[in-house]
Formats: sequence, structure tokens, C-alpha cells
Amino acid sequence: MSGQDEEELAMLLQAAIAGDEKAYAAFLRRTGALVRGFARRRIIDGSLDPEDIVQETLLAIHTKRHTWRSDAPVLPWVFAIARFKLIDAFRKRGRRVEIEIDDIIDTVAQQETERVSERDMRRVIDALTPGQRSVVAAISIEGHSIGETAAKYNMTETAVRVTLHRGLRAIAKKFGRS
Repeated sequence: MSGQDEEELAMLLQAAIAGDEKAYAAFLRRTGALVRGFARRRIIDGSLDPEDIVQETLLAIHTKRHTWRSDAPVLPWVFAIARFKLIDAFRKRGRRVEIEIDDIIDTVAQQETERVSERDMRRVIDALTPGQRSVVAAISIEGHSIGETAAKYNMTETAVRVTLHRGLRAIAKKFGRS
């Protein structure tokens, strides 16, 4: 921007502060173009939209236009506001990196299922009380429902659920997962 542009913007802003709406519209239009270029040059990764910076800057200029000193250059004031708005936007975004999952899907480890040997399972189930052993085996190993297990052992469904829960909790404690 040349010195003449600086002077024109300063005159437009002075007229705007004095109440000239056309001068204010011209000032905002020209300032918006300058801030847009400023933001585009600094947002290199596409993580922010330069238009958001332009709008935030113009809004701040509007609300703080009374703080500009008419004996000071206008462009450093405008670019200071734009710089702070850009910094605020980067802070809000945080240090987040976005990667398309398709780009890295081959490097993602597949979840391994934990396997317990039949012998270990039998040993753990044998350590349960006889009531817990029969309920846990009926539901977890044989695949019976709560209702079927209740009928098979002449228990209420609530008693089956409590027994199953206690048995599974005992197994989890045995494996160190209480």
C-alpha cells in the first residue's frame, strides 16, 4: 500500500467517525480487501477461513473505531487488530491436526481380541460357588437366556441376574479386573 492509500483511508475513517456513511462503507470495503489479503497470506494450511478473520476484524474496527488517533497512521492500527483476530482464531482452533482416515487406514492396528483358553475358563468357573457356576455356565457358555436359566434352576429372574452379576464379578476379580 502506498502513502497515498494510507492518507485516503485515514480521510475515509475520519469522515466515517464524523458520521459520513458513504465514507464508512468505502473505508470498510477497502479495509476488508486489505485484511483479506493479510489473512490469506498467513493461513497456509487451510485450517481457518480468511473470511472469518476479515469479519472479526471489521467488527472489531467498528466497535473500536473511536480508539484510533487521527494523528496516527491507520494501516498499522488496522493490521494490529487483524493480527490479534488471527491469533485468537488460531488459539480457538487449538493444536488440532485433521487427517483423512482413508490416508492412514493401513497403518491403524486392528484390535486384537483377548482369548482365554478353555482350560483357564474351566478353572475360573470351577472356583465359583456351585450356584454361580451353574448360572454363569448356562448363560455365558451355553447361551441360555435369563428366563430359561431361571426356569431350569427354579429361580426368579432377579435371582439369576444377581447370581450372574456376582459370578462375573468374581471372575473379573480373578483376572485382576475388578
